[in-house]
Amino acid sequence: MTATPRTYWLEHAWLGTLPQALGSARAGGTPIEPGVAVEVRDGRITAVRAGTPAPPPGAEILRGLTLPGLANAHSHAFHRALRSTVQVGSGTFWTWRETMYATAGRLTPDTYHALARATYAEMALAGVTAVGEFHYVHHAPGGTPYADPNAMGEALIEAAAEAGIRITLLDTAYLSSGFGQPPTAHQLRFSDGDADAWATRCSVLKERDHARIGAAIHSVRAVPAEQLATVARWAEERRATLHVHLSEQTAENDACREAHGCTPAQLLALHGVLGPRTTGVHNTHLTAEDIALIGGSGTGTCMCPTTERDLADGIGPAAALQNEGSPLSLGSDSHAVIDLLEEARAMELDERLRTRTRGRWTAAALLRAATVDGHAALGWDDTGTIEAGARADLVTIALDSVRTAGPLPGLGAETAVFAATAADVRHTVVAGRHVVRDGAHTLVPDVPGALARAVEALRA
Repeated sequence: MTATPRTYWLEHAWLGTLPQALGSARAGGTPIEPGVAVEVRDGRITAVRAGTPAPPPGAEILRGLTLPGLANAHSHAFHRALRSTVQVGSGTFWTWRETMYATAGRLTPDTYHALARATYAEMALAGVTAVGEFHYVHHAPGGTPYADPNAMGEALIEAAAEAGIRITLLDTAYLSSGFGQPPTAHQLRFSDGDADAWATRCSVLKERDHARIGAAIHSVRAVPAEQLATVARWAEERRATLHVHLSEQTAENDACREAHGCTPAQLLALHGVLGPRTTGVHNTHLTAEDIALIGGSGTGTCMCPTTERDLADGIGPAAALQNEGSPLSLGSDSHAVIDLLEEARAMELDERLRTRTRGRWTAAALLRAATVDGHAALGWDDTGTIEAGARADLVTIALDSVRTAGPLPGLGAETAVFAATAADVRHTVVAGRHVVRDGAHTLVPDVPGALARAVEALRA
């Protein structure tokens, strides 16, 4: 955090966050401001001066298009170790899960810290300034608690600090393998036994300047129905965010109907889980009644398109959910790739494939999901905009790469969303501090090497 005043001069900036609206882009595209001076003190923006054609004396110059920092609203950091290895052969979500369990079984607090630090550094290189870590690997293999029962969660919080980004640790209740079924051998290290024991353990976790503590229900199959309210109450009492994997697979829906005579969304509504501080992750296979319940309660929706297509999950009804009042956010989930620009683009392009209609979201609406609404889903309500009072989180996209060069002046937002990739991120600023400068991480040397070493340690 910067204790002394600092000025950033943005060559081009996206300053607006348009209302959550669907629709075709306006003629001329999304407004971009040339020449913007941003003054920062104590990690927050104190003034924004558009119409500043030249950098003020002493200003740090950010050339390209600067956006608010990006929010990765759904992450499983250890899944980064699965990249490419799970692409061998065919199968389903359920066969992929077996490989994932094997990797989870090899984690220790030290190896998880190293992997998460490198993964979060990769996120910073991609312009991510805050991550929602959906954390359920709590205990040692076999389910024995560590001497510090939150050793794994603490490793993640420290990893985010060392990588220079914020984290909302979504401590996850994961108590059963299915409706009425005990945890499998792989899942024993995820389980606290019951929701009261989960609440006792995660109540010890403390928030820090860079870290907030939220809650998660892994899924309706992993938390018995009579214990859902315990998790929801814990979050409500602390005014904490609450996330839940929801209807990712049709098999989950079928099993829920068989066990409870209703859909997962209906079961969550019955037990008080839905609401404005709750976010459903994936929300893929929903009925019209489910969509109305989620939207009408103000429950958010986190779409993870690169993972949803990688796992052959399906395409969720994001547009219908937003129309009903569900704010949208984005996550990289299993980290098949870490690229929030690709997640934003994929949400629109998947909708085009599903509906055979182009332009459901403007570039501005997609950027809103990746910025202000993503941060809000993680409990950072003062983040995700470039305006006085907001946290000074900025990400600058190069407009002169082979992907981004050539569009008409003023179409920077469209270029960022529909052409740029994480490789085009030039600078990432968190709380007024350069975490990525000129494409290099300032805190974690050799991020590719750190990733390779961390993954190799899990294979040893």
